[in-house]
Amino acid sequence: MSLCLALPALPAGTDVSSLLKAVQDRYNRAQTVQVLFQQTYNMRGRVSRTETGELFLRKPGRMRWQYDSPKGKLFVSDGKEVFLYTPASAQVQKMKVRESDDMRTPLAFLLGKLDFWRDFDRFVSRPEGADLRLTARPKSDQAPYSEVEFVVTPSRQIRYLRITGQDQSIMEFRFTAEKLNPALPASLFRFVLPPGVDVLEGISDEEGDP
Repeated sequence: MSLCLALPALPAGTDVSSLLKAVQDRYNRAQTVQVLFQQTYNMRGRVSRTETGELFLRKPGRMRWQYDSPKGKLFVSDGKEVFLYTPASAQVQKMKVRESDDMRTPLAFLLGKLDFWRDFDRFVSRPEGADLRLTARPKSDQAPYSEVEFVVTPSRQIRYLRITGQDQSIMEFRFTAEKLNPALPASLFRFVLPPGVDVLEGISDEEGDP
């Protein structure tokens, strides 16, 4: 996510606990977030794929991944259900948030419910230019991922996120042009079924697709 404050580089020996608390407070205080993303998905034996678009987040737990590439792809959560529409398949996959193992779903709780110490342990950090790269593992073995790596800027923004799934798949996100608290209408987080499209319920992914 792009720098919006002219803060100095993170100094050597930065207290990781203090930094995590600052990042946590920054997002938990926000009501909405809007950001551009680049998403790359890697799975053993499959060709790596990169997609781009815009992400909208709104409390509580609402999200909209609106893709420019591939054009028309959409991932929406209203906080209770998630919908994934892929124009190429002319299908919508629908399931309950609590049943979804899609690795985008936890990002909905970046707003208002981020708690590093509740959800993660074994933090490892290293400087990366002006930023700090941190790696953590989830406390729960029920999480759909086995490791999370993220890069924090001096302005306490998360500009990069790497999620390793339990199946060893890897999903990477690069975030730019972040806006905190933009006016986002509730209609953004209501999924409207395109005409002539089939709905498949209870399916968690697109045969390994993100």
